[in-house]
Amino acid sequence: MSTYERLVNSQNFFSPNLTQEDLSRLGRNYLKTGELIEIIFPEYEVRYIAINDGVDTAREDNEFTPLRNWFNAVYSKDISRKICSALSVKQKNGEFIGSWAPYGYKKCADDYHRLEPDAETAPVVRQIFQMRCAGAGYQMIVRSLIREGIPSPSQYHYLKGDTKAERCATAKWHVPMVQKILQNEMYLGHMVQGRRRSVFGETRGERVVPADEWIVVRNTHEALIDEQTFQTVQQMAEQCRTSHKKCVGQYEYLGTIPNLFLGLLFCADCKRPMMRRKETFRGTRLHYTYVCRSHIEDPDSCPTGGFRETDLKAVVWTAIQHEIALTEDLAALAQQYDDSSDAARRKQAEDREITAAIRAQQRASMLYDSLYQNYVDKLMTEQEYTEMKRKYRADMERAKARLAELEQRKQDRRSQTTQNIWLATYSRFRDETELTEEMTHALLERVEIGAGRQISVTLRYQDEYHALAEFLNAEGQVRPE
Repeated sequence: MSTYERLVNSQNFFSPNLTQEDLSRLGRNYLKTGELIEIIFPEYEVRYIAINDGVDTAREDNEFTPLRNWFNAVYSKDISRKICSALSVKQKNGEFIGSWAPYGYKKCADDYHRLEPDAETAPVVRQIFQMRCAGAGYQMIVRSLIREGIPSPSQYHYLKGDTKAERCATAKWHVPMVQKILQNEMYLGHMVQGRRRSVFGETRGERVVPADEWIVVRNTHEALIDEQTFQTVQQMAEQCRTSHKKCVGQYEYLGTIPNLFLGLLFCADCKRPMMRRKETFRGTRLHYTYVCRSHIEDPDSCPTGGFRETDLKAVVWTAIQHEIALTEDLAALAQQYDDSSDAARRKQAEDREITAAIRAQQRASMLYDSLYQNYVDKLMTEQEYTEMKRKYRADMERAKARLAELEQRKQDRRSQTTQNIWLATYSRFRDETELTEEMTHALLERVEIGAGRQISVTLRYQDEYHALAEFLNAEGQVRPE
């Protein structure tokens, strides 16, 4: 995390003084550092001092500060290019530059840029290739590895102490992980690097590099798999892809059904997103089933099985219809309250308080702005100027806080009227006759399917619903005047 980000995330960000060794410590992005020094620091009266560069925002001789920031940015990019160039040379020489060796290998003790087979994981890699050559599917391989209690690559690194990330402690084998191992030419003894590329000192993330641009150096380390076995596995993968392409579009005449629960449906046991699977019946009927990925990979690890989409729609539609029915009664009560004289008096009182707070803030700001001119005109001493400045600044802060409090109170009050977001959102779909994609994403927070076909539907804006119901209940039966 950069100094800029640490400052923004710090609770003490707006300290009255900030001293650093030099400008580069603040950041090497000249646009962001310039924004801090030229806009944010003066706005919040923060005095910034860079000792080695002689920068002090309390003085008026900082004309070269933007240039220094620009030089720092250019220097950072230049260093980045040199580092990337040096790493590229190592890659072309067949030296390994990654943090972790590929699963099945470890870095040599006398040279971290060389690889050698790992006695613990190399047999697992050979086992995966042998199972695939014998005709085992990816799911079968995954289940076999889990059943044998073999740690996944991430879990293995965690157990070895290479990483302390807790998510790695429980990481399990899954199909993409096995596919990645079966496609990796590193197991032939070739050093394959440069699959992804990023530039140090730039905000852009990594980009995937086309295969023809990878840096491949042959015969740099001991192979775990022979060429024939590797090519056999690749041919099997190509046959699977070809077969899949033939199946794609085979039943297009049946049409497609939009996924209404995209990003909303999860397994209640393992918490992973549910996968939607398309199925046909004798080429005449089309239906979809939601299945848990963990259950597919290892049925023993997660008890949640499949669930028909039609059944899920019926459950969710019932829950939403019940919620929409509640809006009819509460909408009538909320409208009664909006039309009452009591609501009008409260609104007028809130508006008066907000107007008074705005005037108090404007007055404090005007007095604060006039202080410096009074000090220059010798109408007050330096001590008086300092004390009055502190006082008016405090008045401005109090007025600002008071105004924010009143605005928030006004916003909260809206949740107790017909402008309540729960009431307004659910009322939009009062005339709908079936579940739609717009409806699910507007009204659903999360849907979970558990073992025994248990379904949990979490609707959105429930806090706003309870706030409105409690307020109207406290007000009693309000009748229009």
